[in-house]
Amino acid sequence: MTTSSLGLIAGLLLGVAAAAGGFTGFLVALILGAVGYLIGGHRDGEFDLGALLRGRGRG
Repeated sequence: MTTSSLGLIAGLLLGVAAAAGGFTGFLVALILGAVGYLIGGHRDGEFDLGALLRGRGRG
């Protein structure tokens, strides 16, 4: 199991635990799952979060 998969599972479980049901709970679980996947993928070296979060230079 890769770190990104583990991060996705952890994020989804935290989302379900944090928001107990409903559409809002679904959205929170989805967002936390995506964040967990991104952090895990960054740790595995699948993509660079610094490049995504860094602003474009001036000129």
